[in-house]
Amino acid sequence: MVFLRKILFPLAFIYWIVTFIRNLLYDIGIFRSQTFNIPIIAVGNLSVGGTGKTPQIEYLIRLLREYKVATLSRGYKRESKGFVLANENTSARILGDEPFQFYSKFPEVLVAVDANRRNGIAELLKYSPDVILLDDAFQHRKVKVGFYILLTTYDDLFCNDFILPFGNLREPSLGKKRANMIIVTKCPSLISELTQENIKRQLNVNCPVFFSTIEYDEYVYAENEVIKIEDLKEPKLLLAGIAKPDLFFDFLGNEEDEKMVFPDHHNFSDQDIKRIKKLASNKKIITTEKDFVRLKGKFLNNQLFYLPIKSRIIENENNFNSKIKEYVGKGTRNG
Repeated sequence: MVFLRKILFPLAFIYWIVTFIRNLLYDIGIFRSQTFNIPIIAVGNLSVGGTGKTPQIEYLIRLLREYKVATLSRGYKRESKGFVLANENTSARILGDEPFQFYSKFPEVLVAVDANRRNGIAELLKYSPDVILLDDAFQHRKVKVGFYILLTTYDDLFCNDFILPFGNLREPSLGKKRANMIIVTKCPSLISELTQENIKRQLNVNCPVFFSTIEYDEYVYAENEVIKIEDLKEPKLLLAGIAKPDLFFDFLGNEEDEKMVFPDHHNFSDQDIKRIKKLASNKKIITTEKDFVRLKGKFLNNQLFYLPIKSRIIENENNFNSKIKEYVGKGTRNG
């Protein structure tokens, strides 16, 4: 893989030039970004996947519960087209796994999907939200967002990476200048101040930098059962179809457990289900919340469980919260 990426270095240089010019044309106004008269927060990254966008969107939903919140996602790998607003008849296949997870956990929120973000925002405005959260939209320059949150992971900082296909960046790291705030995600919960300062120097940005960690629930959940993690004594099957599943496996895994890894946003086929059932036998299957919404209903009752996670700001959480609420509360617009 490393050798292949070295061969593709010339393509990476071309891609760097193309994305740099595209961003420049937006920055100087030759390409026009559309503005909307509503607070819009975009959560995204410079790299490909695995930075923790979903738990961060959920953090913002909880933080802004006093407002009428809407989320807009692309709906990656969904079977529907165009604009779809979640309701009791939609599913993960219609919305995509992450938007359906939002709707399942926060039914009071307007959850929509549309690959055309301009159209999606225009449609959502018909329902009069107070704020729109754009999921994975840092590179979507056709819309001018009022507040950009850029995520980068503790063990894979964008400043140490290179552009595709030689590295994992979607655009040059110069894109960091659009960020109003950066969150370094998936940090150790006891990250030292010295390490934080070192990371800030590496990132070399003028905007505020916060650090977050993943907190796991004390329980795993099936549709009709809850089990405390410390009570999971028997060998089990751990299953993950997410980017960078190591933390999930490390938290739950024992030497006797079986493990299955699938690609991020994987649509499980009938053959996949047969393989899972064969390997699991009578063991309990513990999966991620995102995978659970695609797998539930395909196994015996109370065999399939999921482990919820939350994002937590490690320090200066009040400062972080106040910056978000100040932007939304003042009705700051994108223009």
